[in-house]
Amino acid sequence: MNFSNQIIMAFFKTRKMNLNKFLNISPYGALWLLMGLNVSFPTNSLAQKITLDPQKTFQTMHSFGASDCWSMAMVGKYFPQEKKNKIAEWLFSQEKDAQGNPKGIGLSMWRFNIGAGSTEQGIESKITNEWRRAESFYSEGVWDWKKQEGQQFFLQAAKKYGVPYTLGFLNSSPVQMTKNGLAIGSGKLGEWNFNPDKINEWTDYLLKVSAHFKFNYLSPFNEPQWDWGPGKNGKASQEGTPINNTDLAWAVRKLAVHFESKGLKTSIVIPEAGQIDYLYQKNSNRKNVQQDNQIETFFSPTSPHYLGNLKSVEKLVCGHSYFTTSPESLLIKKRNDLHTEAEQYKVGYWQSEYCILGENAGEIKGGGVDLGMKTALYVANLIHADLVNAHASSWSWWLSVSANDFKDGLIYIFNQDQKGEKDANKYDAELFDSKLLWTLGNYSRFIRPNMQRIEVNIDQEKCKISGFRDKKKVVLVVVNQGESFKAAIPEVKTNKKIEAYTTSEMKNLAYQQVNASNIQIPKQSIVTLVYNIK
Repeated sequence: MNFSNQIIMAFFKTRKMNLNKFLNISPYGALWLLMGLNVSFPTNSLAQKITLDPQKTFQTMHSFGASDCWSMAMVGKYFPQEKKNKIAEWLFSQEKDAQGNPKGIGLSMWRFNIGAGSTEQGIESKITNEWRRAESFYSEGVWDWKKQEGQQFFLQAAKKYGVPYTLGFLNSSPVQMTKNGLAIGSGKLGEWNFNPDKINEWTDYLLKVSAHFKFNYLSPFNEPQWDWGPGKNGKASQEGTPINNTDLAWAVRKLAVHFESKGLKTSIVIPEAGQIDYLYQKNSNRKNVQQDNQIETFFSPTSPHYLGNLKSVEKLVCGHSYFTTSPESLLIKKRNDLHTEAEQYKVGYWQSEYCILGENAGEIKGGGVDLGMKTALYVANLIHADLVNAHASSWSWWLSVSANDFKDGLIYIFNQDQKGEKDANKYDAELFDSKLLWTLGNYSRFIRPNMQRIEVNIDQEKCKISGFRDKKKVVLVVVNQGESFKAAIPEVKTNKKIEAYTTSEMKNLAYQQVNASNIQIPKQSIVTLVYNIK
């Protein structure tokens, strides 16, 4: 039913009049008729009601984050100070300008890539792109805490801005501890590129790095299902190694025991699955190499690889939302299935990395930069599903800053038409904030650690809503992929102050104070509503 028909129906419903004699009148003719009758309507007759139950709660929220791979190594080391400061403000600030608009998206988790030493190897690392190599703090018994200078700049900036949580993650063990002396895999699925004789050196290395940077969390393995080996040309794209469940459990048990014996407060998170279905599927294409069914494998007390009894291991699983986001039916089903499995074994879930890859059932392609709302709305729909269907308590994007002509960044660095990880963008470049940056801010800036997700609904086509609360306030996030409409929250008093923050084609988290009975939701927008409970 279109808008004009809605008005006609509302009129006759309120007057209890017969519609039969008007059925052949066109919608526009009916509108002229109503205007001639000087009809007025109740204020909320066309407003979509937002219904919520703040007492019905789900997961407790932990964080929203992003990582410092790979551009940050260059940006933090070479870019002018004012540009580095602007990037840090966009990512970490919780301050507002004089008009009440947020200056940044207030991330609550910062993910730091702990390098393996491929930078020091140069071209011999077999990683062709220097941007995707990483330095190591440790080489042949010598420590150098000045390494990874560019990344350290943003790690310290995150702490200065008060980001609550930091996490260190590895793509590969240090090259002197690997089987092939490189930071890339052999190319064989499930084959961990690690020398098991180095296990004590490895656990001590990770303890020292975690303690030095005071990481809240350590993720020792990243996307264990991918082979990360050389291609046909003998070269690789980045640091990385696969690992099977048996080896992962063995290494994590050694690591946890060492952390506990030294009293280290850093918690270990696993397994950073390359796709979320590897967390719960029992007969996937990785079954033969022991890389699926990871929730049951690591958190069932009857499993030989049980890790749930280790104090240093968080009772949760991390997974990446890649290749499971389209079409909508698959998006929802896989997240419902994940939540069912996690509930069975009483573990939480973190969506710990995502950017747009592949073709996504024709809905959106990974290639090509998009600073606008198409990408922002697609990702907002995914965040909603991860929070509401998968019950994720943490959600993180992949690259905080990108130089690529790809949908992988929150912020982009280009010099005119020069796109890509190359010298043209290495030392300085123009900064571009994306709608996706501010859309993530619709969540991260307002849904703070320890808030609880609550029951909330809205009956509006192409619109989704999620709700969160603490003892003082309620936060609602509306993702509207359709046309503009008016909403109302009946349980909130009309004169109560509600803060609205809108990201749309023309706005970036723009602040406006609104009335509970007259909340304007623009077309193709994300709107965050915040109000005090008392």
